[in-house]
Amino acid sequence: MMPSLPPQAPPAPGRPLPAPATTGPLPSPAELALEFPLPPESAERIARHRETVRAVLDRRDPRLLVVAGPCSVHDPAAALEYAGLLADAARRFEDDLVVVLRAYLEKPRTVTGWTGLLTSPEYGGTGDLDAGLRLGRSLLTDAAATGLPLAYEFVDPAFAPYVADTVSWAAIGARTVASQPHRHLASWLPMPVGMKNCVSGGLDTAVAAVQAAAHAHTLPAVSSDGRLTTVRSSGNRSAHLVLRGGPVPNYDRRDIARARAALAAAGLPERVVVDASHGNSGKDHNRQPGVVADLAGQIADGDFSLVGVMIESYLSDGRQDPGAGRLLPDLSVTDACLGWSRTLPLLDALAVAARKRAS
Repeated sequence: MMPSLPPQAPPAPGRPLPAPATTGPLPSPAELALEFPLPPESAERIARHRETVRAVLDRRDPRLLVVAGPCSVHDPAAALEYAGLLADAARRFEDDLVVVLRAYLEKPRTVTGWTGLLTSPEYGGTGDLDAGLRLGRSLLTDAAATGLPLAYEFVDPAFAPYVADTVSWAAIGARTVASQPHRHLASWLPMPVGMKNCVSGGLDTAVAAVQAAAHAHTLPAVSSDGRLTTVRSSGNRSAHLVLRGGPVPNYDRRDIARARAALAAAGLPERVVVDASHGNSGKDHNRQPGVVADLAGQIADGDFSLVGVMIESYLSDGRQDPGAGRLLPDLSVTDACLGWSRTLPLLDALAVAARKRAS
């Protein structure tokens, strides 16, 4: 964990506050897209991916959405190696699953800690947004070239215009789901957005976020030329609820039934994605297979409201302590993940369950 900053003495009465330190202007979204362009074939594929995910959420497509990948990307080369493995698996299971790569480059923090590759490309560094934006954009365009849809959690709304064109499924996390700017951002984003229940485990905040995102809003945004501008969103009808647990898990049949009831009471579609990690596994990656097995049973028994499953997965099993020395490229630096050899059987089990449900 990064050390906290020492307290600063307040300014003398009547004196202006000091200006914040800066390191120079950032590239505009248009400049970054010119430097790391999204090829037309990738852009067309992303548009198709978004529509496919919408079809799964609306149950026009009977397959199951599965979002799999590392808790956070810290090594682009290793992340692309993982993407290659997942892309092969996605083709194998494409009749039953819509597999999406978790490509998270921003990390929310309760107090302090590493905030992700986009904002701090050197783990433990002071932060280099210019280098992070370039490294992050490069990674996302390369990952999109694998043919996989990409998942992304939007933490800082200012960065959304730099990366949104590469993303097919988005998340608003448990720490930001109550935030009005994030709800308004979700109403503007051009892809389905999952709203996670807050860390307390309650559903009301996330359900309200789904409602808010469905409406049109006026919000500030960074324009393609880098200036702050006003945009009018049209509302995101594909916003939906993600159950990620809290102090206790919320993935069993009774929890799913309660989620359906909360959505129905709010006049929203009864569709739920369940995160097998975080509060639902007690942040113990070894419990994820048990969570997935329970969800597969519910799916096989015909629960069509359970439209998706999230799995924290990476090349190697577990996590590493960043303070122990040189970072290993294949091991998570944030939440512990299931290694690839333990992930593949879970995809197989979910495919079997989705096939049984559709039959």
